[in-house]
Amino acid sequence: MNNNQLKNQHLWWRAGFGPPADQVELLSKEKPETLFHSILKASDKKPDFFDVADPVLKQKVMESQSAGPGKYLRLKQGDRQMFRKQSVQDIFKLNIRWIQEMTGSPAQLLEKMSLFWHGHFAAKTVNILYDQELLSVIRMHALGNFRDLLLNVGKTAAMIRFLNNNQNKKGHPNENFARELMELFTIGRGHYTETDIKESARAFTGWGANLQGDFNFRPGQHDEGIKSFFGKTGNLSGEDILEILLEQKQTAIFITRKIYRFFINENADEEKVNVLASRFYESGYDIRDLMIRIFTSSWFYDPENIGIQIKSPVLWMVGMRRQLPMELGNPALLLVLERLLGQVLFSPPNVAGWPGGKQWIDSSSLMLRMQVPGMIYRSQALVSHPKEDDDVMMGRSSHMPLFQTQIQWGDYIKNFNNTEEPAIYAAVSNLLLQKSPPLNEKDLIPYIDESTRERRIQSITIRLMSTPEYQLC
Repeated sequence: MNNNQLKNQHLWWRAGFGPPADQVELLSKEKPETLFHSILKASDKKPDFFDVADPVLKQKVMESQSAGPGKYLRLKQGDRQMFRKQSVQDIFKLNIRWIQEMTGSPAQLLEKMSLFWHGHFAAKTVNILYDQELLSVIRMHALGNFRDLLLNVGKTAAMIRFLNNNQNKKGHPNENFARELMELFTIGRGHYTETDIKESARAFTGWGANLQGDFNFRPGQHDEGIKSFFGKTGNLSGEDILEILLEQKQTAIFITRKIYRFFINENADEEKVNVLASRFYESGYDIRDLMIRIFTSSWFYDPENIGIQIKSPVLWMVGMRRQLPMELGNPALLLVLERLLGQVLFSPPNVAGWPGGKQWIDSSSLMLRMQVPGMIYRSQALVSHPKEDDDVMMGRSSHMPLFQTQIQWGDYIKNFNNTEEPAIYAAVSNLLLQKSPPLNEKDLIPYIDESTRERRIQSITIRLMSTPEYQLC
């Protein structure tokens, strides 16, 4: 494979969701640094707000808010059930909308970074207004400043409700948010004490949110007593606690290590992590600057970092659609695949998010991944059934009869117009796989449709997408 092509494909998979079918010819021609800066520039635009919430649901919320605090809790049982059921349906729409953005948006780095933060600041609320707001905050600050991201996420209704800070009141502190803030969002386990948790929980008393999703500070429920936290003493507020945590260099190290493992290699090089973290800290937590340093470094393209990352279910699904454009007649199948493969957007397994790495693959999920390309090609039925979970399945049947997918082969096949017949297999495998192909062409001949040149390219493509090696990037 052309070394430039290998590097550019590596860059596309890590700084985005894989190379698009209509830009394949540039992979061998463009310098990786030039490609990265074009990817970066495409992510500078302010992201749109995804509003998929049902108008009737929003009207019900407005009516309950105007009726005064706590009114929602006294709504009739039928209205509460309607709110939850409609939220579930709308979260499905939000899921599909974001998948579409990941697939087609030129702002690939922004969406990939947002997917990272979606797992870092994991929350499950079954409230479409909360999920829309949290996603908007994440996408707005995904490549901005971590200080702004942390503060704004901390004040979202999704995070406040998910980690019970609405119940955090003077004299009766709830420690959930304070604990996860340190363990998962900033300095990491082993760098704080139980006393730190108790003191910071007191500082966050009074932080709340209404049903509509607005942050609501309740001064009457805030503990104004003296608190001590990491050597600072006084009537500390929640904002003070966040600022103190950001002053700890360990926060920069913790975040940088997690980014390194997500974007570069599961086995973090601690020397590189510490260098990157120092610059991240000195920049005042500039996320964009950190990602520039990563993707323009020479070691990012070292052989030990290429083709060793197991694609997450979302990356695998989106990447396949970017390499092989297709129209889905039944978008609900994406949700079924997310469920079967273990990554349902807006429904993390717990506050720690998805573990990732080798946890993405087991014998059943690998077999399913290897079967799906052929099912798409032949419009077959998906026979696997996820376990029933209405909050995840969005009220839909787990049995989806057909993929109903129309592959748009045009842009893909024209990438091989200048490829001579004997070199087609190598050209296709070089495009799809970041490692050597699992089979030589002779082994694959019995499974290849040789009736036409187009059919040959198509069948080679589907066969290679159905290998374990295609699960790596």
